[in-house]
Formats: sequence, structure tokens, C-alpha cells
Amino acid sequence: MSDAMIKCAKVSFKYVKDTEGVKQEKYAIKDVDLEVKKGEFLVVLGHNGSGKSTIAKHMNALVVPSEGTVIVDGLDTSKMENVWEIRSRAGMVFQNPDNQLVATIVEEDVAFGPENLGIEPLEIRKRVDESLEKVGMSKYKRHAPHLLSGGQKQRIAIAGILAIQPECIIFDEPTAMLDPSGRREVLKTINELNKVHGITIVLITHYMDEAAQADRIVVMDGGSVKMEGTPREIFPQVERMKKIGLDVPQVTELAYELKKAGIDINEKILNVDEMVNELCQLK
Repeated sequence: MSDAMIKCAKVSFKYVKDTEGVKQEKYAIKDVDLEVKKGEFLVVLGHNGSGKSTIAKHMNALVVPSEGTVIVDGLDTSKMENVWEIRSRAGMVFQNPDNQLVATIVEEDVAFGPENLGIEPLEIRKRVDESLEKVGMSKYKRHAPHLLSGGQKQRIAIAGILAIQPECIIFDEPTAMLDPSGRREVLKTINELNKVHGITIVLITHYMDEAAQADRIVVMDGGSVKMEGTPREIFPQVERMKKIGLDVPQVTELAYELKKAGIDINEKILNVDEMVNELCQLK
């Protein structure tokens, strides 16, 4: 048994761009090697156009590679007969929760996925309750989704995926359209799904504070993987990140600037508590 949940080997994806009648092939991603381990919380970082959303879509067979292979839990995404099985093992949550909510009552919305899979009604009932419980939305089950806040809607969308009982969930910038409190709610939910329930998480984001919570980070730029490592390995490389057009967490940048100014401080700082600790130790 492999411990890889998702394995991308030499994956390229090209599309035809039509510029004033002139057709040319363009690569969205090129030669990407990427492995997601079972139970891992992996963040894929990159600015717009870096290929991060394209790689996310490969992970649940929304698109298939032009070249290379994507294997999800042992299943090849390019084989048509595997598609439904892949999507029940690797669920996907998108940027805009409004696009994912289909029913007029929360619990019906969460039941939609398992109903489509032909799960029996009693089991669906159980899954709906468990999924809403996991995202902290049980008391809203009889509510209308469109009356909820952005963060609550996104948690309902996550519950809908959980009801399919996937082993892995891919989040494609799930907090991009949310306010700070909605972002916090959703990130707390994602963290719990990973740490408490053991679900493999792939989070596509451009928020550095979200990335700092991951087990591992992959940085994409221009359609390929440029950096890979733990948050403590990636973020202290401030110059390199800025060259790619990405920020690092503010406290990491502060530590970098202090170090540059000749203050003896640990650069591998990811949050405010660690910074306070370091500053207190300065003589």
C-alpha cells in the first residue's frame, strides 16, 4: 500500500489560446511532480496564473493531463471509468460557496452528494448529521443556505463534501471571498478535519497565514513547482519568495529585517507568540 494519496508525475496541461484568429498552444502547468501523503495538510501557494488552480483540478479529475499521469488513491484520473470513484475519494471545495449550494434547506444540500451516489436514506441521514456536526453547523440544518454568512455557507459546502466520506479534500482558495471572521471559521474547520478526523487536505491559497499552518508547502510559479518544504523551511527565504511575487507572514518578514539590521534573532518565526518569545530573550 502506497502512503501517497495523490501522485502527479511529469504532469503538463496545455490549452489552445486564440489571439485574433491565431491559435497557439499554451501550457498552464509543465512537468509538475507532486505527491500528497495520506493524512497530510499540504498547501499549494502561488499568485494568479501560477498553475495552482489547474493542478487542483487535476487532483479530482476535473481535468486530465495533456502529458504525464495523476494517480489518486491508486486510480489513474485519465481512465473514464475511474472518475466517479476518484471524486468520492477526493472531494473539492471551491472559492464561491454560492456556486456549490443547490438546495433550499441546509440538510438537503448536504444530502445531495450521497443521494447522487445512491446511498440508502438511513445512511444519508446519519452522514448529514455527522457532517454538519464536524463543521459546527448542526443547529442550522433546517435553515435556508442563502440566509447564512459567507463563512457559514462555505462550512455547509464542506459538509456536503464530507457526506460523501472522502479521504481527501482539495480546497481551491476557499476563503478568497470571505471576510476575516469567515476565513477564521473555515480555516479552523479545515484544521480540525485534518488533525481530528485524519482527512488529507490540499489547500490552494495565497494567504500566508493560512499556509503557515500546513505540514508542507509547495510554491508554484509559471506553471511549475519552484519550492517545496515545511513552512519553517520556506518562509525564511524572504528574498526568493518576493522574487516569485509572494509575501511571507508579517512576523517572519520582521524577523528577517531585524536579522538584516544585525539583531541576533531566529528567522524561522511563523507567529506572534514565537516573535514575542524571541524578543523577550534578547539581551
